[in-house]
Amino acid sequence: MSRTEYLKLDNQLCFSLYAASRAISRMYRPLLDELGLTYPQYLVLLVLWEREHSTVKELSEVLDLDSGTLTPMLKRMEAADLIERKRSSEDERVVVVRITEAGRALEEKAVCIPQSLFASSSLPLEQLIEMNEQLKLLMRQINQASQSDGVRVSKT
Repeated sequence: MSRTEYLKLDNQLCFSLYAASRAISRMYRPLLDELGLTYPQYLVLLVLWEREHSTVKELSEVLDLDSGTLTPMLKRMEAADLIERKRSSEDERVVVVRITEAGRALEEKAVCIPQSLFASSSLPLEQLIEMNEQLKLLMRQINQASQSDGVRVSKT
């Protein structure tokens, strides 16, 4: 690839990922609006549907969200009775987040979301799974490379 080819927008992996992320977010929006959720709230619920509970620190690491973003969102989710937050009895500095019955009830309604998105992509499921694995591999390699520079991109 020539030097000028490197700087073409169509050749930028970062732009392709950015545009794909925005397009996927637009696809999620109407489905999540029906549940009264934002995309980051949906991500929190995905973790809690899997684990039942998590610490704020664990959520922050898994979702790659800083506490300044995560804490206000968790407060809103608690006010909506989707989760409850309590300080750990063993260590007061640790806040444990648990899913409530109302939060658990949304799982049944949300189960169609991934299926709807897979169907609307028009790609074979195997290809989407492989693409996801390739993206996770890319993130792991970027993280390994950036750790030597002291830069953290994301945990996956």
